Amino acid sequence: MRISRAIILFAAVIATLSACSSGDEKTDNAAKPSSQAPAPSAAPSSSAAPSGGAAAKEPCALLPAEAVGKAVSIQGVTSAPGPVQDNAANGGKAKSCVYSAAGKQIGALAVTRFEGNKIKPAEMVAALKKAKQNAKDVAGVGDGAIYYTDENKTATLASAELVDNVPVLVNYTGPLKMTQDMMLPLVKTAVDAN
Repeated sequence: MRISRAIILFAAVIATLSACSSGDEKTDNAAKPSSQAPAPSAAPSSSAAPSGGAAAKEPCALLPAEAVGKAVSIQGVTSAPGPVQDNAANGGKAKSCVYSAAGKQIGALAVTRFEGNKIKPAEMVAALKKAKQNAKDVAGVGDGAIYYTDENKTATLASAELVDNVPVLVNYTGPLKMTQDMMLPLVKTAVDAN
């Protein structure tokens, strides 16, 4: 449950950082997560163009459940598409993948593409650092990355990059006990596959 709330809060942070960079003051217009109805319509479009350079991969395809299980030393981890959040005000289109084991959520990967928004990866990272006082820079993944913990007793590692000239933010959120070293290979795997 905390992981789902963390995804929603992260989407709000994304809305804030994108609004700041674009000069748009409408940060409270973040779309609510939709049900799983959009997922079936998204699947055919991504499978219809498997080699299309601009086609975005689904988050669950970027980070296998086995990799998450290895990072947290838990067997039997499964993945399923999570909430989709689109924000018309900043162009952010977020898809997520939720990882579970023994009926409990153990983490989530969110990938947010900012179609039509020219925010730079460094600006995304700087805005996140400003929003999260305890954020620490992380080297070796994407064009910039940070790790932070928050009041929901979750830890997040977020990385910004340009994919086909589209700004993309990739983040993994898990329980507070997940260290930066545990999350780094997960986010790196997703970023490299994106």
